[in-house]
Amino acid sequence: MSLLSLHNPATGEFSGTLPVATDEQVNETMKRAKEAFPAWAATPLQVRLDYLRRLREFLVEHGEEWARRISNDTGKVLFEAYMTEIFVTVDTIRFYEKNARRMLAPQKVKTPLLLWPKKSYIHYKPMGVVAVIAPWNYPFQLAVIPVLSALLAGNTVVLKPSEVTPATGLAIEELFRAVSFPPDVVSVLHGGGKVGAALVQADPDKIFFTGSVRTGKTIMAAAAEKLIPVELELGGKDPMIVCADANLERAANAAVWGAFTNSGQVCMSVERVYVHETVYTRFVQLVTEKTKVLRQGFPDQVEIGSMTFPRQIEIVREHVEDAIANGATAVTGGTFPDEGMFVPPTVLTGVTQEMKIMQEETFGPVLPIMAVSDEEEAIRLANSSPYGLNASVWSQDKQKARRIAERLESGNVCINDVIISFANPHLPFGGVKQSGIGRYRGMGSLQSFTHSISIIHDPGDKKRELNWYPYTEDQQTMMSGITRLLYGAKRTWNKETLAAIWREFRRR
Repeated sequence: MSLLSLHNPATGEFSGTLPVATDEQVNETMKRAKEAFPAWAATPLQVRLDYLRRLREFLVEHGEEWARRISNDTGKVLFEAYMTEIFVTVDTIRFYEKNARRMLAPQKVKTPLLLWPKKSYIHYKPMGVVAVIAPWNYPFQLAVIPVLSALLAGNTVVLKPSEVTPATGLAIEELFRAVSFPPDVVSVLHGGGKVGAALVQADPDKIFFTGSVRTGKTIMAAAAEKLIPVELELGGKDPMIVCADANLERAANAAVWGAFTNSGQVCMSVERVYVHETVYTRFVQLVTEKTKVLRQGFPDQVEIGSMTFPRQIEIVREHVEDAIANGATAVTGGTFPDEGMFVPPTVLTGVTQEMKIMQEETFGPVLPIMAVSDEEEAIRLANSSPYGLNASVWSQDKQKARRIAERLESGNVCINDVIISFANPHLPFGGVKQSGIGRYRGMGSLQSFTHSISIIHDPGDKKRELNWYPYTEDQQTMMSGITRLLYGAKRTWNKETLAAIWREFRRR
């Protein structure tokens, strides 16, 4: 039997093991989820909302305890565990409680005059079983929010938490048991890539994946064989553009937090900064001063915790060492531990666009800063990336900031702030280019877990339609005349058209 190790990456403390799901268990879990789907889909929305309410109330009551468990599993600072995992989750639940009825209600749409007296609307129908494959950097909220979204839309869910943070997966299992969801409506499978692959092959009706671009492409290729719809929330190399007129104190504070929060293990981290050359020196000075006073440790009374995944440290090391070897300077940090998971926050200057640190996702506590001559250069460099998840623009000129923001190839842009767009549940979230496919959160978030069914309803009291067999000369005259009236340069009726319409209506 394969086992996952439960340990604290910050302290190295070992707390047990967890069995990995077998292929047979994956298939049996999917079978039970499919069997549970019809009853859950038929459950009234208000009842489903009641389950979410109970879950929210449980999290509020036990949030500190759950945050500590997440902190122990990831090495992240306790405050960040509570703020980004617990608070964001309960805030999103409240958003759904207020808006779910409107989001899932049938949507009336207009029907063209020629189709009178028909009526048209869109019905949102749950898809079936949604497979959610979650990441290790925010292992709670990036698992629970998609799961709840799918459940509220009427689907059953099979969740595979990250094998890097298995204790959080156990906590999620306990959470759903605590609020007594019906059997097999939500299930959790533990394991690594092999379990994830088996879950994809088990024929879910949708796959929601958050993680690396490489794994996302593998999942999409496998899903394509069966035409399973996928939603992919992938990586980023998020640029920060600091204009000459920016509030440098605020921008420097944001750069430091945006680069180092969660030890830089954020898909929306500030991973590269382009600063106007006239304020570059001052900006670097401010960032360096603010970085040097950060406290690193675990679990509280500090700003930066440990890294979570040992292999990620090697990627960060490779990027930093490549930059320094090619002429960059580490004005602070730049060193790596011989053992342990604490990587000091690093600020790099003298970087060039060709370096790995400016091209590939680093996913660690590193902030590379580069001077640019003008707005056009900043936009060009920001867009010269295969990623497009998040970006930020810093200027006190509202029009200029918006102009730059709307030219960036990014799914999400902050003006005079960083990362925070994800915190607004009213905003859709997702990437462009290799940062992903699809959008969740926002007013369309629940609809993304449904099939949009177009329905057009005729009263059914006429024996035929104007366009049905048998075809007649009157039909051709009628269609030509109506086309000229509705779409031609001269919108006029003629007697022949009116007569043809009258005869066709009588035939109905």
